[in-house]
Amino acid sequence: MSGAAIVAQEGEGAREWRQWGGPTRDFLVHEAPRLADRWPAEGPPVLWSRPLGAGHSAIVAGDGRLFTMYRVAYGEGGGGPWSRNEAVIALDAATGATLWEHAYASDVQDFGQRAGPHATPLLVGDRLFTIGTNKELHVFDAATGDVLWSRNFVTDFGAPPLLIRSMIKAGYGASPLPYRDTIVVQVGGPGQAVMALDQADGSVVWRSGSFLVSEAPPGLITFDGEQHLVVLAGQAVHGLDPDTGEILWAHAHDAGNDFNFQIPLWSDHDDILFLSSGYIGGSRAIRLVRDGSVTRTEELWYDPQLRFTFLNPIRLGDYVYGTSGQGAAAILTATHVATGETAWRERGFGRASLLHADDKALILEEDGALTLAVLTPESMTRLAAAPLFDTRSWTAPTLVGTTLVARDRERIVALDLGE
Repeated sequence: MSGAAIVAQEGEGAREWRQWGGPTRDFLVHEAPRLADRWPAEGPPVLWSRPLGAGHSAIVAGDGRLFTMYRVAYGEGGGGPWSRNEAVIALDAATGATLWEHAYASDVQDFGQRAGPHATPLLVGDRLFTIGTNKELHVFDAATGDVLWSRNFVTDFGAPPLLIRSMIKAGYGASPLPYRDTIVVQVGGPGQAVMALDQADGSVVWRSGSFLVSEAPPGLITFDGEQHLVVLAGQAVHGLDPDTGEILWAHAHDAGNDFNFQIPLWSDHDDILFLSSGYIGGSRAIRLVRDGSVTRTEELWYDPQLRFTFLNPIRLGDYVYGTSGQGAAAILTATHVATGETAWRERGFGRASLLHADDKALILEEDGALTLAVLTPESMTRLAAAPLFDTRSWTAPTLVGTTLVARDRERIVALDLGE
């Protein structure tokens, strides 16, 4: 397995998924219970299913509750017209019943590729942190839904309301990162590309950087015994001191239009950081190198044709697995992270989100097809497959114990994947 992208939050186990990407923020579940190796012909058993609404926010889970965000869509398949409000919702994990809901005004942006909200909530202790389409940050009591405090990056900090270079301005999408008593967020604006806010009251702990921001969530790695905050911004990947915001290193990676969406994949086994973008971005691997008191980057390879757009790849050992492609057809690939050499390609997939648990991969394609497979450097072996959704599913799924929780643009479903 790869080294952890971020240490799990205290007390978090296989039955909780409190942040983007799960316990280690990289869609790898290291202590998963046993999952079935086969499914019935009709697919895994459905525990519950319910309507939800438009949006691409993933689902977080803790203390028997699920949390996500949505916006009412009045057209079919999550299409417009859309409500000018969006909502944060808490569900009972066992039944899908609504526990509480909070709606607030949020302008409709360029939703030609369907509506926001896009960012995923963050659950830290008994606080739930959410960021909406128009940079509206709300912090809730997770049990009751009471608003503890809120900030608006645009009105409070003067941040640009949308990406500056993007041709598609669909709204904010960078899920927040917990670090000690702060949350770290991409904000935007001179001297405040990245900010750390106190979890208790939203006061600014530090602000740093004047670079163009993106929609990629921040990540946290450990290099040479020190923690580095990793931000894949609009034109480069940056390493910062998470305590002060000091920029420690940077490496150019420009996807055009500031369309970077993913946390780079890291392993402290080889100190290699893998990053990828769609469109004109491609993929590259860089190694961090300590030079006295300075950290510098060393580019190992760059492949403009390997493009993981916005649905996440995963790293297992020395290989990165994911679906590369710009359109409806994509190719599932295995890439050696140190050399960029392709180990194999498997056709027959659309762009997909990947999740790995119990030595198996769950592959959720954007057309709603769900596949269970074993990925190795030598090959991919399909174990089972089932249709799950009828509309586009651009939201990465969540695994809580043996329950897979997933959504498309109309509904949310919980499946039993246990033996």
